[in-house]
Amino acid sequence: MEEDVILKISYRIKEIRKERGITIQELADRAGVSKGLISQIENNRTVPSLMVLIDIIKSLDVDLNQFFKDISASSNKAPVVVKRKTEYESFEKEQALGFLYQRILTKSIKNSTVDIVLLELEPDATRPMVTTEAFEYKYILAGNVKYIFEDQEIELSAGDSLLFDGRLSHTPRNTGKDKAIMLIIYFFEEART
Repeated sequence: MEEDVILKISYRIKEIRKERGITIQELADRAGVSKGLISQIENNRTVPSLMVLIDIIKSLDVDLNQFFKDISASSNKAPVVVKRKTEYESFEKEQALGFLYQRILTKSIKNSTVDIVLLELEPDATRPMVTTEAFEYKYILAGNVKYIFEDQEIELSAGDSLLFDGRLSHTPRNTGKDKAIMLIIYFFEEART
């Protein structure tokens, strides 16, 4: 399937589920799959098998023809993906205290994946030094942050940005009295076979 078709299917499942007031768990139970699988499908992180897709659509009480009515691969334009603030997914990483991550979008693009995250950093936030298998771009939206690497420390303020190889051991520290907020974009290159 072409990527825009997969994106449309994922969005349509999520849209219908929300319109009908069905939780992810309820849909998973009806379709006989895990809650995690439904979440991954809705967030375009996995492509379900045809049988699983049909079970999910039937579990939404939607006619298959109606579900696929406006979905086609013929569009020459790339899809526009809008994520409202209320749709951001909160998650935790590492042994971090005072770090509130919110995933904005994860999208595979040819041989790479882009993961866009919003991080709110409390003044007393702490975590150990970490590494990631991605290049990381940080844009400071609010507050003051010190980025600590093994051999240097970089002070950043609202409007400043930073790009680095995440394989360098690093951690941010909020140096202000208020919450610091930063937009983070991870660029993961997929292994080529």
